[in-house]
Amino acid sequence: MAEATDPTSHSDHSDHSDHSDHSDHSDHSDHPSYPMPRTCPYTLPEGYQELLDRPTLGKVRLPSGKLAWATARYEDVKAMLGDNRFSSDLRRPGYPLMMDHQVPAPEFSTSLVGMDPPEHTLARRAVAADFTPRSINRLRPRIQEITDEYVDRLLAGPRTADLIDAFANPVPLLVICELLGVPFADREFFLRTSFTVMNATTPEAGGVATAELMGYMDGMVTDKERTPTDDLIGRLAARRGEPGVPDHRDLVGMAFMLLMAGHETIANVIGLGAMLLLERPVLRKSLAADPSRWPATIDELVRYFTIAEIANSRVALEDVEIGGVRIAAGEGVLGLTVGANRDPLRFADPDVFDPDRVERSLAFGFGAHQCIGQHLARTELEVVLTTLFERIPELRLAAPVEALRFKEEHVNYGLHALPVTW
Repeated sequence: MAEATDPTSHSDHSDHSDHSDHSDHSDHSDHPSYPMPRTCPYTLPEGYQELLDRPTLGKVRLPSGKLAWATARYEDVKAMLGDNRFSSDLRRPGYPLMMDHQVPAPEFSTSLVGMDPPEHTLARRAVAADFTPRSINRLRPRIQEITDEYVDRLLAGPRTADLIDAFANPVPLLVICELLGVPFADREFFLRTSFTVMNATTPEAGGVATAELMGYMDGMVTDKERTPTDDLIGRLAARRGEPGVPDHRDLVGMAFMLLMAGHETIANVIGLGAMLLLERPVLRKSLAADPSRWPATIDELVRYFTIAEIANSRVALEDVEIGGVRIAAGEGVLGLTVGANRDPLRFADPDVFDPDRVERSLAFGFGAHQCIGQHLARTELEVVLTTLFERIPELRLAAPVEALRFKEEHVNYGLHALPVTW
């Protein structure tokens, strides 16, 4: 789970078009284009390797045509993410938006992902208690129940199934709905709209789904303000007016962000993790023999695939030096954790999947915006993958990895489908 870029954007970018910035609109063929497609789920994209091989920071060209600095080395990405001279506010001139129209609509809050201190500090503190290891451990039995229910459904259905549709997508959605206090009866609505928001093929389709989901969240928050419930959103609604507690609009935005970050990202790791483990029977056997190895395996999975990095974009508030390069105030910077998590200066044999690694990656970010839901993500991934392979030990791929379709052009990397049989 990560603080993901706020998808609450609109096509009318008049609020942004007058902003001056330091981006270069000219066509520089020597600047690689970003995003860089992944041609293989197990290897680092070629463009990232080029950035890692450079002696200093370079720039990349965004889909908007503008240029932004790209940090790819582990230490450079970590330094940038930990420096409060860089802003996460998407509305600031120079912020490296993929497209100009992605400026959040004024009626929607950018929530945690787009806030800077001190607002971010207060808003994060308001929800932090629900994401501590102790709180997540209390949720663990419910995570287990939801996982078992969907394994039961899988076993009761056809012997060839799509693990993404039947398991990886619904389980994390229901878990985050449980935490937020979203009615169970609306699960199909959330599956459909959240998938469309994150995987829409056109801005129009994404905008419609976003408005639909935000409208629902607005109504849900209103109901909880009238009659508070014992869940994350209900408890915040009951505290409305206290210092640091989000107001109605910000609470709607926060609920939206937590739902998206707690569903799509984890679903993608479940799918990719299952795929990798199904190709590695020796590793599965060792995990079955020693379940204490699962936590380290989960950490290696999130490093190895690093499915999300777009939330690590920033804009410099003043002149800053990173990696020996001066970044001027108003210039955008991308923190490319896909590259950082394969940096050979940090990780020995970075392209090798090694569950015995001790070095922590930047898969959950770093600094003030480090993923608030990382304990939930680790617990959920451990419960889900452990249960899946314990209960269906004969599970196997029903198609070769070479034939699978991956989300190569999406915000979060993952699988469109994972055919399995048993």
